[in-house]
Amino acid sequence: MSTPRLKIDNLFCERDERVLFEGLCFEVNAGEVIQIEGQNGSGKTTLLRILSGLSRHFEGDIYWQGEHLDNCAQAYRESLLYFGHQPGVKAVLTPRENLQWYASLHPEMDLTKLDYALVKVGLKGYEDVPCHTLSAGQNRRVSLARLYLSRAPLWILDEPFTAIDKRGVAEKEALITTHAQEGGTVILTTHHELAMGDKIRRLNLDQLAGTL
Repeated sequence: MSTPRLKIDNLFCERDERVLFEGLCFEVNAGEVIQIEGQNGSGKTTLLRILSGLSRHFEGDIYWQGEHLDNCAQAYRESLLYFGHQPGVKAVLTPRENLQWYASLHPEMDLTKLDYALVKVGLKGYEDVPCHTLSAGQNRRVSLARLYLSRAPLWILDEPFTAIDKRGVAEKEALITTHAQEGGTVILTTHHELAMGDKIRRLNLDQLAGTL
C-alpha cells in the first residue's frame, strides 16, 4: 500500500477543560477531498488549525508523506495553503498587493494568474483599491483568490464558501475538484451542501473521536 499523504494518529485536544476529541485517527491520500463534519463545538476549526500548524495545543502524532511532522515542519509549511475564518489580508494594501506580498512568502504561488484570480472571486474593478475600504466579504475574497494561484499540494480550508453566491460556490467546488484530480489533497469544513457527490469523503468528528 502507498504511504498516505497525511496521517493523524491518536490525536487528543482539550480546550477550556473540555475534551474536544481524543483517539482521533484518520488518513488522507493524494487526490482526496475530505470534508470534516461534526456538531458545533466538536472541534472542526481547532482540528484544521492543528493540521495547519497554527495550534500546538494537542497530543498525538501527525505524519506528512510518512515522516513525522516534527522532522519535516518547514517542508510541510511550504506544501500547504490554509484558509481560515480571518481573511489575513493587510488593510493598507490593495488586493493585488496583498496577493503579491503573499506570493513573496510562498514561491509556489503562480502570479501569472493574479488578475484572473481576482476576476474569478468577483473583485474585478477593485484590484487596486486599499483593502480597508472593502467589505468583510470582499476581504475574504481577496484571501480566497489564493486558491487560483496556489500550487501547494495540500489545501486546508475552513468555511471557504462564506460570503460567496451560488455561482461562486459552484466555481470553487470545480476548482477544488480539479486540484484533487491533479493529485492535490483538500481538507475542508463547510455548512454548504456540496454537490460533489462521490468526489468527496466525509469524516464526522463526533463518530471518529466519540465526542458529544
